[in-house]
Amino acid sequence: MTQLIGPAGQLGWVAAKAALLFLLAVTGFRLGERRTFAQLNAFDFAVAVALGAIIGRTSTSSTTSFLAGAVALLTLLLAHRAVTVLRRRLPIARVIDQPPNLLVLDGELRTAGLARAGLTVGDVYALLRQHGVEDLREVGVMLYESRGGVSLHRAGTEPGPLMRDALAACLTRG
Repeated sequence: MTQLIGPAGQLGWVAAKAALLFLLAVTGFRLGERRTFAQLNAFDFAVAVALGAIIGRTSTSSTTSFLAGAVALLTLLLAHRAVTVLRRRLPIARVIDQPPNLLVLDGELRTAGLARAGLTVGDVYALLRQHGVEDLREVGVMLYESRGGVSLHRAGTEPGPLMRDALAACLTRG
């Protein structure tokens, strides 16, 4: 029976470590950058998963102390903060952040952009329907942004400078 439920005396310590690590993580996130989960890029996601693993593993392990988990947690939070700051100050953003992918240009699907984004034709059609587009010919430019959002410019009007710059970057990349 002990293999199934474990020693009952450790359950209080498991709860205490889990609560303390959770509070430490929440405090660390509150002191860090303000982002929503919808805006996570690859390094944000990797840190979030690693933090969850540390909290879960440290909480349930009888051989890992709260202090060891806290040090690992704080190290990842500080590394995340450093990468966030460096992204704004050094050209490493080009390495970390994916550029937008061109999905539709002048009413035609761009298969290279779909492949880079990992999307199918059905995925693009679903995104178009969500934006109220009923016919592919209505689309002048559709970009799949680095954080998973979609930028859409309707056909028949001139795109503004932000869309033109992103489109030029997509076209020079191929």
